[in-house]
Amino acid sequence: MRYGPVVVVALKPIPVAIVFGTRPEAIKLGPVWSRLTQRPEVFLPQVVVTAQHREILDQMLAVFNITPDVDLDIMQAEQSLSEVTTNALTGVERALQELRPRIVLVQGDTTTTFAASLAAFYQKIPLGHVEAGLRSGDKFSPFPEEINRRLTTVLADLHFAATPRAAENLRAEGVRSEAIFVTGNPVVDALETIRQRKPTLAGTELEWVEELPGRILLVTLHRRENLGEPFSRICAALRRILEEHPDVTLIYPVHPNPVVRRAAEELLGSVARVRLVEPPDYLVFVALMARADLIITDSGGIQEEAPSLGVPVLVARETTERPEAIDAGVARLVGTKTDRIVAEADRLLGSPSAYARMAAGGSPYGDGQAAVRICDALEYHLGIRPQRPGEFEPPTQE
Repeated sequence: MRYGPVVVVALKPIPVAIVFGTRPEAIKLGPVWSRLTQRPEVFLPQVVVTAQHREILDQMLAVFNITPDVDLDIMQAEQSLSEVTTNALTGVERALQELRPRIVLVQGDTTTTFAASLAAFYQKIPLGHVEAGLRSGDKFSPFPEEINRRLTTVLADLHFAATPRAAENLRAEGVRSEAIFVTGNPVVDALETIRQRKPTLAGTELEWVEELPGRILLVTLHRRENLGEPFSRICAALRRILEEHPDVTLIYPVHPNPVVRRAAEELLGSVARVRLVEPPDYLVFVALMARADLIITDSGGIQEEAPSLGVPVLVARETTERPEAIDAGVARLVGTKTDRIVAEADRLLGSPSAYARMAAGGSPYGDGQAAVRICDALEYHLGIRPQRPGEFEPPTQE
């Protein structure tokens, strides 16, 4: 429901709890936090981190100069999903009881997202869901993210959809149109902020990349549903790509998950022209993406980021909840079968015209103003802004 006018807003800013636990969440909620802090007469942002991913989360906190109000520090080696969920739920619930926010914001589809949403529900605090409405249609792909975001939708009061298609997904599930705001994705805001700083690999742990001859294939793989046989098939494809294209060097920032690390080292560690590296901070990673000639990934966020940088993306998954990039021709869903991945990589690496078409498509995900629209929508919901804010309209595909 929409609240009535808030008379005391000028005297007492409205506390807004922003809860996240992983690097992708921080990338997308960082711009929202920044915009909220620019409206101190209206909002008092309160940051709660679960630290579901400790090291790579801390990188993003530094990028946005965020000091958490509450740091739950729940990360444990090889913990189960049940352990992450219960630790996040109890920790966030205690934080909300202490902070007493008027509204809670979560992003995306992590276990932290779902647990924080449930905690807000238990405390009867309204919930806003950033990047709402993504759907793959398969509850086990991605796992557990598809169910996390569906359950968060049920619990949310405000739904900040990145695209019109995501908004339609929500309406199809019975979400009221007045509760949905098409904002664009704040990942584009974050990317634009970083690009204004002109990130470079010079002087970083990856400065040697600039000296590499030939082309760069950037790889990120970490999804749970890809572990095991799918991961082996993808790595077999990567080995073949390197064999068929001797001018290509593969750079793989390996996720800290110990299972992923063991598999990456076993299957790729001894392969010529493969560099397994630690995940760099986001500024360095943006520079690395911009330097890459091709990206093969199972990441959701990179499907959104790479088109803004003009780098073609092959998505090594059986399903994607981001069909806009596929429809726009800037990404291609290639699955996890070895031959298919190799064929699609060969097509792009061997055909300048095919590569140019894919690289020039642009981004369907945002214009760098998503965080502004989210803040405007919060003001509208709270009765501070009289008119419903405008919505993001993706560029028309020719």
